[in-house]
Amino acid sequence: MDSDALATSPETRLAAMGITLPRTAPTPIGSFRNVRRSGNMVYVSGQGPVLADGSLHRGKVGSEVTAEEAREHAKLVAINILSALRDALGSLDRVGGVVKLLGLVNADPDFERHPFVIDGASDLLAEIFGESGIHARSSFGVGSLPNRISVEIEAIFEVSAQLADQPR
Repeated sequence: MDSDALATSPETRLAAMGITLPRTAPTPIGSFRNVRRSGNMVYVSGQGPVLADGSLHRGKVGSEVTAEEAREHAKLVAINILSALRDALGSLDRVGGVVKLLGLVNADPDFERHPFVIDGASDLLAEIFGESGIHARSSFGVGSLPNRISVEIEAIFEVSAQLADQPR
């Protein structure tokens, strides 16, 4: 990788933003894996707003949690997604792009700002991956989420075509 590419790599951008990923991704709370790769696609299971100490951001958005707080929770979820992705690929520099997010908001029935909340994750991914971080997305409210977490997001990434055949 040349020095210009390295200066704008996802790992470099992440460091420049002062974001440190957790050493390991949160452990799944069911019979599934955090990450599954199929060909050049990488699927990251739904992640929640888990802090480094294992505590969770919980509550109904719109009544117990503000939209602005939930947006920050979604940003934390994106950080946990990146941690799971780095565990699987060895480096975020192997990512060719963000394909799609599915964002779930544990919302009060009258809450309508689901896209605003999930933008917390989308904006962070765009900052880290640049143009290839702009993705397709769905976001909607649900009546509940596991452990009463405020936000859950799953993601699909593609592996860089230049690195797809290289072992981790």
